[in-house]
Amino acid sequence: MDVLPLIALVAASAAIAGAARRTPVAAPLLLVAAGLGAAYVPGVPDYTLDPHIVLPLILPPLLYTAAVDSSYLDLRANIRPVALLSVGYVLFATLAVGWLTHLLIPDLPPTTALVLGAVVAPPDAVAATAIARKLGLPSRITTILQGESLLNDATAITAFKVALAAAVGAGASWAGGVGEFALASLGGVGVGLVLMVPLHWLRTHLKEALLQNTLSLLIPFVAYAAAEQVGASGVLAVVVVALYLGHRSWQVDFATRLQEAAVWKMVAFVLESAVFALIGLQLPFVLGGLGEYGVGEAVFYALWVFVAVVVVRFVWVYPATFLPRALFPRIREREPDTTWTAPLIVGWAGMRGVVSLAIAFSIPLTVHDGSPFPGRNLVLFLAFTTVIGTLVVQGLTLPPLIRLLKIQGRDRQTETLAEAQAQSEASAAAERRLDELLADERNALPPPLADRLRTVLERRRNAVWERLGAVNEITGESADDTYRRLSTEMIEAERTVFVELRDRRRIDDEMLRTLLRRLDLEEAAAYREDGSD
Repeated sequence: MDVLPLIALVAASAAIAGAARRTPVAAPLLLVAAGLGAAYVPGVPDYTLDPHIVLPLILPPLLYTAAVDSSYLDLRANIRPVALLSVGYVLFATLAVGWLTHLLIPDLPPTTALVLGAVVAPPDAVAATAIARKLGLPSRITTILQGESLLNDATAITAFKVALAAAVGAGASWAGGVGEFALASLGGVGVGLVLMVPLHWLRTHLKEALLQNTLSLLIPFVAYAAAEQVGASGVLAVVVVALYLGHRSWQVDFATRLQEAAVWKMVAFVLESAVFALIGLQLPFVLGGLGEYGVGEAVFYALWVFVAVVVVRFVWVYPATFLPRALFPRIREREPDTTWTAPLIVGWAGMRGVVSLAIAFSIPLTVHDGSPFPGRNLVLFLAFTTVIGTLVVQGLTLPPLIRLLKIQGRDRQTETLAEAQAQSEASAAAERRLDELLADERNALPPPLADRLRTVLERRRNAVWERLGAVNEITGESADDTYRRLSTEMIEAERTVFVELRDRRRIDDEMLRTLLRRLDLEEAAAYREDGSD
């Protein structure tokens, strides 16, 4: 097997994603554009999306890292809008887009049109998360978009299986479809519930961070495979396990959390970059398979399907936002007020992604009697153009739309104040505990060391408050910023001496690594996590 094309894909996509961080354009958009451009560059190998790789090997880790970083409490607080989008909207979009497509293309069988509807129904978890993070959307909108994109793949894949069974002549009924949906959803949640406690127990009882992180890398694949093995939704199993583990991550030791955060950030970065580049690289394949449909005719159909997908989302989002609030007083009391702008953003943020293409590529070549699957190549083309259209058109216009509507993002000042108050309460508890410990003769410390503990605690308490106050008029830094900078300069001076001592053979490389690791930990303590990438 030639691995050079795979290495080239990962390296090029990572470089483009890295460059995107220095531009106002979200990385998925640049990656898709680069893939479209590279598709016809001489010498670029053919990259075909294989659903047998994407669904079981790429989707689980992407879902896992997105779910671990999500808030279980926020999702639970917004479960009604999330459920209406991840289940209700996907089923509505499957039927509505399928029906409209059949009206537009009468020679496309209704069952094939429903297959297309299921393919393009689910917005993408990776795209939604990346765009929301880039734009700094209000926390409730971000939670709803993330929750929808985490759960809707399960609905879409199940709807796709039911529509596909009807299209290939394997037999499907409404009762059978409802039964399959119930098995997939309830079974996926059940598998997740069964696995989450023992997996968390393992994470907390393994004593080495290396073993704990190896387990962490295996968890999404184990959960997905276990659920799929019994005919349930692997997507839901992964999400349930990840939400539970993320909610209880504080029970894992600090070394595991530090290492795990770095490992998963790298895995997500590599996979997301490669996936969006792969989307663009599919252009020659879908164009080459059009066959009896001319490019002009196919493009006309693609435009109308894209419009249908966009309009159908708004047809669902606005009534789903305001009707329940109008009909049920308890919903009005429990949920915050909203305006017409919030559902407009949610409706326009429905970018499609790799899952749509992966399930489209899993459509078989033939039906039950051995004849070709009707309209398969056109479905692939329409799925591809819908994904590209939503990513490019909606992805590029979403930021100016938010600015035009003057959508208020997250209130950083309020969040910093809440952080400072939480830190103050925690520091007070720590100070009381320190006094209790030092009162015990067994914990006697020389005064300089006891003072150092108090100084570190005081700096941690004051650091967040300083972000709310005045800054240095000359440098523009807060006292905490200056402290970190000076600490880094001191550590760098020590690091330089250690390297010089190694070069002069006064210490060996093993001792150098030990000393450098100690300095790295000191530097990590000085630069506490501040929410930036």
